[in-house]
Amino acid sequence: MKIFNPSQNLILATTIFLLSIVPLRAQDTRQDFLDAHNQARAEVGVGPLRWDNQVAAYARNHANQRKSVGCSMKHSSGGTYGENIAWSSGDMSGVEAVDMWVKEQKDYNYDFNTCAPNEVCGHYTQVVWRNSVKLGCAKVRCNNGNTFITCNYDPPGNWNGQWPY
Repeated sequence: MKIFNPSQNLILATTIFLLSIVPLRAQDTRQDFLDAHNQARAEVGVGPLRWDNQVAAYARNHANQRKSVGCSMKHSSGGTYGENIAWSSGDMSGVEAVDMWVKEQKDYNYDFNTCAPNEVCGHYTQVVWRNSVKLGCAKVRCNNGNTFITCNYDPPGNWNGQWPY
């Protein structure tokens, strides 16, 4: 039987305590992005997205371009993908960005396929767009501490006159 000395017991107890109260914050992996998107899609009966390395490379390229300008909000131009972008003056996880887009659901009226007056819901409808099947996302931290996150969707959604699901 191996017995720990008191200082080892204290270190072990402290480590276990910290792990129990400090949440793991990363939430920026491809699986994190997929899980957050696919949970919202499942709630409305839409099939899951799958990660696509080509779409992710497009997202990474755009995110890296924003990094050099303080992560200022600007959509990519001339792309063939649907796109959602997010910005934070501090750190923001990929899951937090997706959750922010999904919260627009409260402003979406499915019966009329419209957003509430003076509200935005196009980020949400892109997340749940039934014809989009591929996803690629990227996150960068800028030198000024800002965060820029982009997710791209193939094929793109939000076509006028079409319902997302």
